[in-house]
Amino acid sequence: MGQIQSFEEFISLLLRRRWLIIAVAVIGTLTAVVYAKSRPDTYETAAVIQVEGAAVQDPNTAPADGGSAATLQIIEQRLTTRENLAAVIERHGLYADMPVSLDRKIQLLRSSVSFQGVDSAAGQVYGQGRTLSAILVYARMGDAELAARVANDFAQGILDQSAANQRSRADQNIVFFQQEADRIGQQIAAVEAEVSAFQAKNASSLPTALAARRDELSSVEGDLRQFEQDKLALQGEAEQINAKQTLRETDRRALDDIAARIAVLDVQITSTRARRDEIEAELAASPDADRALAGYERQLEQLQDQQDAANTRLAQSQTDARLADLQQAERFRLLERAIIPEASMGGGNKKLVIAGALASLIAGLGLALALDLMFPVIRTAAQMERQLDLRPVVVIPEMKPTNSAKGRGPMKLLDDPTKPLLGLPRYAVISGAVTLALLTATALI
Repeated sequence: MGQIQSFEEFISLLLRRRWLIIAVAVIGTLTAVVYAKSRPDTYETAAVIQVEGAAVQDPNTAPADGGSAATLQIIEQRLTTRENLAAVIERHGLYADMPVSLDRKIQLLRSSVSFQGVDSAAGQVYGQGRTLSAILVYARMGDAELAARVANDFAQGILDQSAANQRSRADQNIVFFQQEADRIGQQIAAVEAEVSAFQAKNASSLPTALAARRDELSSVEGDLRQFEQDKLALQGEAEQINAKQTLRETDRRALDDIAARIAVLDVQITSTRARRDEIEAELAASPDADRALAGYERQLEQLQDQQDAANTRLAQSQTDARLADLQQAERFRLLERAIIPEASMGGGNKKLVIAGALASLIAGLGLALALDLMFPVIRTAAQMERQLDLRPVVVIPEMKPTNSAKGRGPMKLLDDPTKPLLGLPRYAVISGAVTLALLTATALI
């Protein structure tokens, strides 16, 4: 910091450049005050909307929309669309005196309106969305009446959108779940038709006919054994007749009869064996038919469960629609309309003046330090010893006239800052007076 190496030297710098610092601080503060006063006034007001819970509600059913906070978010997005904001600007004649484009007006209106949700004191239930107890609609405008009108307009928009969304959502749910129930019913009918066709085609292989087929197989096998035994008996009888040396006419007729009976038995044996093979094939195909029927049953059970769920949701949607018609569902109610504010927002101007005063003071200090660095002068014995490594023998103090009339008056307060005033250092009293003046000017904003 150049010659400034101690707190005393810094105080000496402040005293030497007091006029410059005070001038820069005063000019900067006055500039900030003038700029703050030239800014247009801003008025802010708010409308309060109360969120009322459903009068009739199933405790086992969670809200389908994710909670009132999600509903507010959807409504806010719809109300702040370009089309809706342009309609609000045209309806209230906003920014008519500003030669800007419509997009700029929409941007200004979007930044001037805000929505704030107040969380419910009941807290959030696990698995459900965030619930609100109230909604605050803020509007900031250059005209107090316009601010109230815009806030009430957006509050009414929230009420209208909420009621329309509930009824529209209920109607959409009814249509969707009705179509879903009909679609699943058609699938069930198609699967049942497939099951009937499969049962008709594989009636002999169905599990219900399995016992009868086994009994029939036992009967067929018994008949086959009997036919084979009869055939063997006839063949034995024919062999006995053929064993005779001389065959009589009666023997020949007996052989012809035996041959005819054996032929009949051969046909019966062949047909019985074919029936046995057919029954065995049907019994072998029975596990496949059983698995196919089990698959159809599982498919039907799944479809039936889906249909039951769709019918349940359909009934819930119909109940929601009736509650929406009777205004017994969760709804928004205008608790307090936005009123015309009596005074403008002054906090911004005060902050601007305070910031300008602080910035001016810092700029004055920076300018004083810059001048001291640009024109370095050895002013004290400590600086000479530090810079030149020489200890001065004699220090001649600065001599000021004491009896001059020019030294008297209000400016003497600054020319003699070391002398006490009201028991305090004069620079402290002067700084306090300047600070008090700045605060008074800030309070008038």
